[in-house]
Amino acid sequence: MGMTMSQKILAKHAGLESVSAGQLIMVELDLVHGNDITSPVAIREMKKLDQKDVFDQEKVVLVMDHFVPNKDITSAKCTQMCRNFAHEQGLTNYFDVGQMGIEHALIPEKGLIVAGELSVGADSHTCTYGALGAFSTGIGSTDMAAAMATGKLWFKVPTAIRVNIIGKKQKWVSGKDVILHLIGEIGVDGARYQSIEFTGPGVAELSMDDRFTICNMAIEAGGKNGIFPVDEKTIEYMKAHSTKPYTVYEADADAEYTREVTIDLSTLKSTISFPHLPENTHELGSFGDIKIDQSVIGSCTNGRIQDMREAAEILRGRKVAPDVRCIVIPGTQDIYMQMLKEGLVMDFIEAGAVVSTPTCGPCLGGYMGILAPHERCVSTTNRNFVGRMGDTTSEIYLASPAVAATSAVTGKISGPADLGL
Repeated sequence: MGMTMSQKILAKHAGLESVSAGQLIMVELDLVHGNDITSPVAIREMKKLDQKDVFDQEKVVLVMDHFVPNKDITSAKCTQMCRNFAHEQGLTNYFDVGQMGIEHALIPEKGLIVAGELSVGADSHTCTYGALGAFSTGIGSTDMAAAMATGKLWFKVPTAIRVNIIGKKQKWVSGKDVILHLIGEIGVDGARYQSIEFTGPGVAELSMDDRFTICNMAIEAGGKNGIFPVDEKTIEYMKAHSTKPYTVYEADADAEYTREVTIDLSTLKSTISFPHLPENTHELGSFGDIKIDQSVIGSCTNGRIQDMREAAEILRGRKVAPDVRCIVIPGTQDIYMQMLKEGLVMDFIEAGAVVSTPTCGPCLGGYMGILAPHERCVSTTNRNFVGRMGDTTSEIYLASPAVAATSAVTGKISGPADLGL
């Protein structure tokens, strides 16, 4: 039996010619990373181990992003612990205020992960890097401690779901709509501990930013990882961001999949995930008016330059509705700089939005946009669980940047067509 793309990467890193689903293997890691919430736990656990030094100073990465700049004493202590550890260990890649970014936007941008590599991070959305043809998955903080010390981890080889993408997407339809549609079809546990492998002629229609968004939310379907084939767009991105050598893996023709799903981009519509699970999806136009109090455009899911450009195109020359708070958060400092060069920051501010320094902030109810009782927010983030962004009676509607920007203008969940776009 042939192997999937993910299985081939795992086999290579286990030093084996082949692996099969369910097999337990020990793999060599190319990258281990954590943030200001997950890393302090890992650091404390690593200090309990006999091995006190990281396995590789270049391959252990710490990104301060959730509460940076620090919002209180507790968050300041967490980043201080990470900062001190980075200095003690001589880490090459430590990112804090001034160089910071949301880790899943920053790590690919810095060229720290490329096709064929195996990455683990103490954050569930580490699966983002599958967009580059890497096997990348989230782990717990205690696993991160072991990974930092040894550069190795145990894995159970996952089965896989193949998602065949066909057709050409319409304007304003993006990667966010693709992944929300998929989660709506298979459910939040539909790919539990499975690889979601995207393939088909429609992949060429998707930008790298679309692919990062799609892989980012593979975990919301229960996936172990999401992964795209390496094509010209992937190679162009890697050449622009990294000098590391990469390896291209392709699934065997006889690779086994537990399920196949087809998504036709030509018929796909803007998709919104209603409270309180990402699988509770509805197509735009299939429901009545839903008034909102806040719109958030950003996060590790949709804080990239394509997302900023789409939102700015809609907000340019328009005004945010009087009773709506619109918060725009670029994913990295470089994206912020690009927004300044293109005049996007001016577009947002003139529309009545606020533009933040890169942070995860509102996505996890941390800061920069906490919801009060009974408030509703349309957000380009990735989770809409009860109390995720604030009070337990508040509601989160997950959507694309185009929908979030339009909704900020109309004051209700809307799409660009509602503005004649």
